[in-house]
Amino acid sequence: MILGLVAEAVAAGARQAAACALLGLEVRTVERWRAQAIGEDRRSGPRTPAANRLSSAEEQEILRIVNLPEYRALSPKQLVPILADQGLYLASESTIYRVLRRAGQLAHREAARPPQRRHRPTAYVATRPNQVWSWDITYLKGPVRGWFFYLYLIVDVWSRKIVGATVQETESGDHASALIDRACAAEGVEQKGVVLHADNGGPMKGSTMLTTLQALGIVPSFSRPQVRDDNPYSEALFRTVKYRPEYPAHGFVSLAEARQWVARFVAWYNTEHRHSAIRYVTPEQRHRGEENEILRRRRALYARARTARPERWSSGLRNWTPVAEVRLNPEPRTTDQEAA
Repeated sequence: MILGLVAEAVAAGARQAAACALLGLEVRTVERWRAQAIGEDRRSGPRTPAANRLSSAEEQEILRIVNLPEYRALSPKQLVPILADQGLYLASESTIYRVLRRAGQLAHREAARPPQRRHRPTAYVATRPNQVWSWDITYLKGPVRGWFFYLYLIVDVWSRKIVGATVQETESGDHASALIDRACAAEGVEQKGVVLHADNGGPMKGSTMLTTLQALGIVPSFSRPQVRDDNPYSEALFRTVKYRPEYPAHGFVSLAEARQWVARFVAWYNTEHRHSAIRYVTPEQRHRGEENEILRRRRALYARARTARPERWSSGLRNWTPVAEVRLNPEPRTTDQEAA
């Protein structure tokens, strides 16, 4: 009967592989059945369940924990490191995704635009804090249409820590210069040689700003005109700002409210947010040099979990090695580099 259905579909114009896939068969299986003159589906399926499968109680526990109020807005990628820091291992990240998928609890929460390939400007490599900074300005909606406040943010490229932030009613080089001064003082950095990357906006290239950078010994770096992706760290940070669940979509009613909200965001981002690009430690932990010990404890936890249930591990431990360097606008790899 099975072979007849496949033959009928092929005669009607279907591809044999597609017809077999619809029946849950491989083409080679159908060919073997034909050679052996087997006309019936004699598959019996697995006779015993997988030894390493999660029990129903374990799956329910995973669903209970991921739906707790403090975790339900997090993806498994964010949740797994947080639980690891608490000494709790539920299952691998991929297993949690499968449990959520079976329970119909996977959903894409954010809008995203397709990636675009661009040639990069001057490349810089950061291997420690306060070596390469990125900054930009974005709009925050005000109380009425057409009224905006301006958010100035400076982020350390290596640690992702926000080292400077202010909200103003105007966009100007004076505000930017004052913010750079305060950031350098707060971080206690040796300003000479620090790279400050920005786009080509007026406040970024104004005479006041350039004079401030020259006086501090900071090296200015600029994106190409009208190419936003040349300043990716600031753009990614602004996206995080405006996709926070508590971000007021209808705007801030006053400058004071905007400044209070931004202050809370900076505190959350620096001290609570586990950043995916730095092995899910917080920017403050990385900036202060605490990540090595945190990631060491995570590796030890995973090693103990694998020792306890080795049948559930089909590959090596998750990579909890600290990220040694971060590149701003890296040069495109050549054919020789890729071959090497």
